[in-house]
Amino acid sequence: MASDAGGNLNELVQIMEKLLSPEGCPWDKEQTHNSLTRFLIEESYEVLDAIEQEDTEQLKEELGDVLFQVVFHSALAEKEGWFTLADVIKNNKEKMVRRHPHVFASLALNTSQEVLNHWEGFKKEEGKKQLLTGIPRMLPALMRALKIQEKVSQAGFDFSGLPEAIKKMQEEIREFAEAGKPEERFAELGDMLFSLVNIARFMNIDPEAALQFCNDKFTERFNYIEAQCADEGLEISGAAKEELDNFWRQAKLFNFFKKKDY
Repeated sequence: MASDAGGNLNELVQIMEKLLSPEGCPWDKEQTHNSLTRFLIEESYEVLDAIEQEDTEQLKEELGDVLFQVVFHSALAEKEGWFTLADVIKNNKEKMVRRHPHVFASLALNTSQEVLNHWEGFKKEEGKKQLLTGIPRMLPALMRALKIQEKVSQAGFDFSGLPEAIKKMQEEIREFAEAGKPEERFAELGDMLFSLVNIARFMNIDPEAALQFCNDKFTERFNYIEAQCADEGLEISGAAKEELDNFWRQAKLFNFFKKKDY
């Protein structure tokens, strides 16, 4: 399997070289690391969607698209004389071995929690001095907030428990309600969202997944309302509020969603 992967990877690299050659694709040759950013993000989310849908064929395809983005960025870096795909692979290989001494050396770590407890130490040894270094600013805000809170909690900077986190949330709601200036409301809304993530963390709920579930639920219910309005020859914008409320109550009776693990 490994040899097949290596051979196919070499062929993919050759395809990339051809695309960027003078006789290659005009669009590909115009791309930069910055211009490709959106595609790497989109492909990554398509992988997540395939996982959510439990679609193995789609997952295989989308992982290939992410791999192609890695090859593309590495090829651009090589043209600039920065590094090659081989350097990327070698660096990651060495890092994985270094960060798993319980597998590749003699350190005894027998549980996932023991591994997590040592993980930050592994990274500090690699020169990442500050605790929050390495959390990408480009992460979705809820995911970034969760990662920040998990990191500082590991250092002992945390609430005593869920009741204290809820009390903080209530405090942030009051401050938002009392905010007068637009910039104050902006800041206080951020504080409320950050506090909600803290509550989710104490309850072992993934806030990003919870909000996505809510997005899906609302979308399905709104689609139901649209369909009911269409059946009655109505436009949503022209329907009476009481009628829309009735459709919404009907939509809530339907179980649009399969059971999920939380």
